[in-house]
Amino acid sequence: MEMATKGFSVNLAQASWFKSSKSGPNCDNCVEVAYVPGVVGVRDSKDRSGPALVFAPDDWYAFVAGARNGGFARD
Repeated sequence: MEMATKGFSVNLAQASWFKSSKSGPNCDNCVEVAYVPGVVGVRDSKDRSGPALVFAPDDWYAFVAGARNGGFARD
């Protein structure tokens, strides 16, 4: 899968996708992440041939840090 984003192309065809170690073996509502040079890809684990989102690494790390620190908790 090759996609254009912010003026450059990203090829995710050979990306090594993984789910969180917190995902159970029978969990069907997960996302998969792949680190490729210059971006972080995120896709639905149930639709591996479907679209993927790409993020700048700093943006992805900020999101993960916010999630770990409860920054997205519902009140």
